[in-house]
Amino acid sequence: MLARLVLKRGAKHEGESPFWISFSDLMSALMVLFLVVMAVTLVSVTQSIDAATRANIERTAAISHLMQMIAQDPKSTGVGVDQQNFRIDLGKEVRFDSGSYTISLTAGQFLRSYIPVLLRAKDTEEGRRWMRSVVIEGFTDEDGTYLYNLQLSLDRSRSVVCSLFQSSGSTDGLTAEQLRKVQELFLVGGYSFNSIKMDKAESRRVEFKIDFWGLDEKVPKANDVLKGKEFGRC
Repeated sequence: MLARLVLKRGAKHEGESPFWISFSDLMSALMVLFLVVMAVTLVSVTQSIDAATRANIERTAAISHLMQMIAQDPKSTGVGVDQQNFRIDLGKEVRFDSGSYTISLTAGQFLRSYIPVLLRAKDTEEGRRWMRSVVIEGFTDEDGTYLYNLQLSLDRSRSVVCSLFQSSGSTDGLTAEQLRKVQELFLVGGYSFNSIKMDKAESRRVEFKIDFWGLDEKVPKANDVLKGKEFGRC
């Protein structure tokens, strides 16, 4: 009888199995590595977002505390402190006659007694970090031209600053140190009649606008440019 030859085709498959197993393990390892990298990236991004959110919350809380400190000061009685928009309307304490930028005697006395409220806020740890400047903004009623009133509103802002430097040995005058801080902190601006009120007398006013540093802004280092510089006269 003739012997039958039987071919075992499975032999080739069995020889190739280790290759396919290794490739499968490699793909699984790459998938795991990808998932690990993604997880680490997500954690890093989440921590970064959390840090930025926390910093923003801390800044907002610090500014809110500063505005609350100003609003609750006894000197702020009768003064409109807008804690949301960082504005201080001096109310009836500082008003101007039509076409005039002259500060009255009583208004000057009030200003020299009120400015230390803002300087004390600036001298706090939160104030040194976040308070950039205090802008004195002048306003007018609608009488007259735009450019005329723009100049008038600027003159009114400037008159407020000038009144702070009028000591003449009076008991209500600011100290030299306080005046140095005014020189560094206060700016002037004018709005013409772009922000009038229903009452003309109320429109002829000045307001303080407190500006704060942004979250990513760094407070510049102090320099000696203004040190020893004379104040001058208005």
